[in-house]
Amino acid sequence: MTKKISALWTDVELEAAVDAYLSMREMENDGRPFKKTEMGLKLREGALSARSKSAIELRMQNISSVLVELGQNRIKGYVPAKNVGANVSKKIQEMLNDKDIFKVPGEGATASNTSIGRELEASTADNLAPPLGIKHPKHSNSTVITFFRDDKVREWVLMHANGTCEGCGKVGPFLGVDGRPFLEVHHVLPLAMAGSDRIENVAALCPNCHRRCHLAADKKAFTESLYVRVKRLKEECLDLVVD
Repeated sequence: MTKKISALWTDVELEAAVDAYLSMREMENDGRPFKKTEMGLKLREGALSARSKSAIELRMQNISSVLVELGQNRIKGYVPAKNVGANVSKKIQEMLNDKDIFKVPGEGATASNTSIGRELEASTADNLAPPLGIKHPKHSNSTVITFFRDDKVREWVLMHANGTCEGCGKVGPFLGVDGRPFLEVHHVLPLAMAGSDRIENVAALCPNCHRRCHLAADKKAFTESLYVRVKRLKEECLDLVVD
């Protein structure tokens, strides 16, 4: 009797796909050649032996979608999937977080927030030993796709917001170098997912709300609320082009 394969991927299978994806992404960032077909074959000979070539391809596109949504660079050869299940997206994000791929612009890489949190949960301020840290941090090179943006759009949105976050309705947390309450512009549908650089797709947010759009557990619901709160915003269709 033929064994029935579950459509649901196990955590082991999903992590194998994430590891393979990050390995290829690192090679692409370093300018080293690699073949997706060879990586796919290795996966099907190992941890993903129960999965078809097309299933693995789709899973890689899922990973691209999550990375783009989180503001991270993706592999050029894997176009982000249009629809990623909430549970799958959450698991992929957790695995990526555990592998230290999230960096705030201007800051260096840090250990996984999730893994550190687990250690702290088992400790208290009294018995937690201070970490040794890294005296001479290493660096790594990466390639990030940059999109040209219209400065007039950015300035119009910021002036229209007049120092008040369009996400939470609070005044920017501090004064910027221009003397105005500090806000950041956010493309509701990311540029990497074919979002436009027009006022109908750009919101002025405080740093907290901006990060919430990318990293919060309720990021999708919060993003949807922007369309209700900010009347000029228009939901754009996802129209991805294959590289």
